[in-house]
Amino acid sequence: MPVVALTGMRQTGKSTFLRQQAELRGRRYVTLDDFAQLAAAKEDPEQFVATGEPLTIDEAQRCPELFVAMKRAVDRNRVPGRFLISGSANFLLMKNISESLAGRAAYFTMHPFTRRELDDGTSERPFLRRFFEEPSITGLGEVPPVPLDDVATGGMPPVCLGGLQDRAGWFKAYEQTYLERDIRDLGRIGDVIPFRGLLRLAALRTGGVLRISELGRDARLKAATVSGYLSVMETSCVFFRVAPYLGNPAARLIKSPKFYLSDSGLACFLAGIEALAADDPRKGAMVETYVAQNLAGILQSGWPRAEMFFWNIQGRHEVDIVIEAGNRCIAVEVKATGRWEKEDLAGLKAFVAATPHCVAGILGYNGPVPVRLGDRLWAIPLRLLLS
Repeated sequence: MPVVALTGMRQTGKSTFLRQQAELRGRRYVTLDDFAQLAAAKEDPEQFVATGEPLTIDEAQRCPELFVAMKRAVDRNRVPGRFLISGSANFLLMKNISESLAGRAAYFTMHPFTRRELDDGTSERPFLRRFFEEPSITGLGEVPPVPLDDVATGGMPPVCLGGLQDRAGWFKAYEQTYLERDIRDLGRIGDVIPFRGLLRLAALRTGGVLRISELGRDARLKAATVSGYLSVMETSCVFFRVAPYLGNPAARLIKSPKFYLSDSGLACFLAGIEALAADDPRKGAMVETYVAQNLAGILQSGWPRAEMFFWNIQGRHEVDIVIEAGNRCIAVEVKATGRWEKEDLAGLKAFVAATPHCVAGILGYNGPVPVRLGDRLWAIPLRLLLS
């Protein structure tokens, strides 16, 4: 493609990657965080992109006028990789931009660090992909549990790579920067106070089904306002939606999705959790958010043809995560503790029984040993699941 778009939350490492990755060092690099560059781009976008060398534009969403200029430049001379654009906004969700780049751009998301990246395990294919192709626990040994502090830390590079004296202080500064810069740029929101309240309410509901009317009632905002605020949060990559797993693909677009904050550390901070305790009633939702963010990153980089869903039969059964690839799928129920009860398997058993093309139902639990539980049913340690 002549345009490659890299998106993701602020501070996930996009700019560092663009500047330091060896294969990209021969490109001309500009950032629209630089006021002079931004002014030049707005003054004459056609001239700004009229360069004979490959061009990387960081924080490109700050000048939407550039995208029409890039479209014209590409249509005149379609060279692969001519433009590499990056920003803390999902270009696919920005209407004017996505229309300008239709058929001209490939899109990638830089997620927070995953567990397998932090464990230096990216040389092998993801565990879930291998298990999907051949469900077996032969040769798998014990692994340590995922510490709850890792869930509260999340995967933002400045936080999870160590060296921070004050994790809460960093997240507070992050929230302030997000509210003062990205939200005003993307949403043209004058008063950020109600937006901030909704952001914190969303953190308290991460891992739940998205019900706009309930969020609006709790935030004392109109449903249309809540919908607009959520759209800004999604565009700025702070949270993502997961569609329900239904036999009719068209219905997946209509039924209410689940939603997750994109980083469990940020979710814990916004929910008022400094240290995630074993008896905290919010532990289950935060661990599920941690698993979901890891799987989103793993699928993007190591299994791009797979999609993530959830399954819910209202009032009866549910499964936290369903991963579908081709005409087969795998179901994952997340358990935040190192033990499970018989009732914890009810949703998985129901899904496996109702879904002949389901390869395996996995209870992802925070214990050490993989165990076979029955026909197409396994208990897999979370650390192994996310490797």
